[in-house]
Amino acid sequence: MFKGWKYNREAQVEHITLNVDGMKCGGCENGIKTALSACDGVAEVTASHKDKTVAVGFDPAKVSLEQIKQTIVAQGFQVS
Repeated sequence: MFKGWKYNREAQVEHITLNVDGMKCGGCENGIKTALSACDGVAEVTASHKDKTVAVGFDPAKVSLEQIKQTIVAQGFQVS
């Protein structure tokens, strides 16, 4: 009946900006971006050591905010 028709459920992406202490350079930013990008459900990451922020776009059905925070802490930074 629906031959050739596919249902494509778009992932719901939420955006959050976290205050992150301890980033001092571009290398710190890259470490956080690499770690978060490896998490299933993370769609986009931007980090700024100057602003001390990390912005994350993520699918909450696949990754929780707590998992995102734990990933940043595991890299040696503090989320406030």
